[in-house]
Amino acid sequence: MKRIINIAVLAATVLSVTACKDILEAPTKSSMDESVIFSSPALAEGVVPGILQSFGETNSYRGRYLVFYGTNTDVEVNSSLKAIDDDKSRLSNYNSNFDNGQMNTDNNAYAKFYEGIERANMAIRGLRTYGNVEADPQMAQILGEVLVLRAVLYNDLIKGWGDVPARFEPIVTETTYLPRADRDTIYKQLLADLEEAANLLPWPNESSKTSSVEHASKSFAKGLRARLALAAGGYAQRLDGTVRLSGDPDLSKEKMYALAKQECLDIINSNTQRLLGFEETFRRFNQENLAAGGESMWEIPFSEGRGRVIFDLGVRHLKTNQYTGQNRGGTVGPNPIMLYEFDKDDARRFVSVVPYEWDRAGEVADAGAFQVPSSLGRLFFGKYRYEWMGRRVTSTNDDGLNWMYMRYADVVLMAAETINELDGPQAAAPYLKMILDRAFPTNATKAESLLAEATVSKATFFDAIVDQRALEFTGEMLRKGDLIRWNLLGTKLAEAKEKLEQLENRTGKYADLPEKIYYQTNDDDETITIYGLDFGDTDAVGAALGYESSKTWTMVSSNDQTSFWNALVYPGKDPNKQQYWPIWQFFIENSNGLLNNDHLN
Repeated sequence: MKRIINIAVLAATVLSVTACKDILEAPTKSSMDESVIFSSPALAEGVVPGILQSFGETNSYRGRYLVFYGTNTDVEVNSSLKAIDDDKSRLSNYNSNFDNGQMNTDNNAYAKFYEGIERANMAIRGLRTYGNVEADPQMAQILGEVLVLRAVLYNDLIKGWGDVPARFEPIVTETTYLPRADRDTIYKQLLADLEEAANLLPWPNESSKTSSVEHASKSFAKGLRARLALAAGGYAQRLDGTVRLSGDPDLSKEKMYALAKQECLDIINSNTQRLLGFEETFRRFNQENLAAGGESMWEIPFSEGRGRVIFDLGVRHLKTNQYTGQNRGGTVGPNPIMLYEFDKDDARRFVSVVPYEWDRAGEVADAGAFQVPSSLGRLFFGKYRYEWMGRRVTSTNDDGLNWMYMRYADVVLMAAETINELDGPQAAAPYLKMILDRAFPTNATKAESLLAEATVSKATFFDAIVDQRALEFTGEMLRKGDLIRWNLLGTKLAEAKEKLEQLENRTGKYADLPEKIYYQTNDDDETITIYGLDFGDTDAVGAALGYESSKTWTMVSSNDQTSFWNALVYPGKDPNKQQYWPIWQFFIENSNGLLNNDHLN
């Protein structure tokens, strides 16, 4: 169903015309009348692509949110972060400006998310009024999916901008201008919405719609509800500027962990999702395998000519070649320390972090590509690769790969986290074991050792969850939200800065790493073998290998404005004083005085 964004304009037009019906005051019922649209499943299902159109717009998820949200952390970074005063870097380094040139427009992600929410609000009203949802399973599924899409948009609004205006009804004159709302009120509505949606939606493969990961299913509604519950019950920077837990007893940590635990166990016990091999998961994803029931639970659907997932987050191709017609990738990449956080036997390591990019053998646009080492300061997410796709990308601006919004591994680790908190590490151990066993398919002893270390106490198990979520979800932009809800954002950024400096200078635990890497092209004339990336490797051994090339393995380049570690957070800034972006100037100036950024520094 990769055509979903392409057909969205028609559905969006239907919604727009519907919104104008009161103004037009037509004396006879039009074919575009809300009562007609939302009493017919064939017409009503068009609202879903209409909402999704707002996801795929140029400056929505496609070109702004997916590339800028979630950096800089101990896991993911903006690759140009050392240009600390550039507007792109300022979206990442906790010093964002409200007139930011990348975001301060009337059509950026903030605006498009509310556009999608308004379309969802109109659809929800129409479906509840005319859809006979209680008696019509098809209408029920449409309502469930719309509720989920609205929750996705609000989830990402809160992740990006913190406390935001709450709109759960179509706009009328009295609600044209709204102030920021306490996020607690939004979370409570979303948790109720997703509970309803889960009751309306089938499990994966229980209907024709839920046979595809491009449609919301019961498992995704429950998984998203668990994710939102953990955020609602966790720490965050609030409207008074403080970082604290919610004061609402309905959103207490204990209640939210219990809710998330039950939702995760419901999914696990349904046997409708499964863990695949780690590399297999991302090969299938890049091959655009949309079949439900595997690890992917829901994906933002982009058409082939829309979406910039590999374009911005993927392995860099320096020139066009047989795999791609665009020389892109690497706008965002792994924090260099992540290459050394993985055990050398961890199957996730070189799927998640790639130390090479692709050059081209000749001047012909589709000539053969070959790998060349990048640098310690410019690594890539291996989860997104042109070379793993089943088609050659021909567009120069978009790659069309979906965004995998939730994986089953997230559900398993949320189950482990919540069960440890509520019932202790021994009860939680089987769920962490699922992740560790997959991570070490060739070293069961290592998996057993890590599990034994984790289950010593509730505290050690929590520390293991913090570590495993970093390793499991590198490049999936979950880390910043996790660190905020755990109240570890400042702590982990400080640790990362120290590790980065030690890594560059080969001190601390990095003292014995080689200064250089040594590499040669393999017999296939395409791939390379690199020595010098592992603890225990030495320059003496590397030099003796007789490989054709070597290079100094460093984060430093000649035109640096500052060091990598000092660029992670803008000098003098406290990340906990600006956990979120400001609402942009355009919206502040057009808010009738109701919006501000007074709580951010």
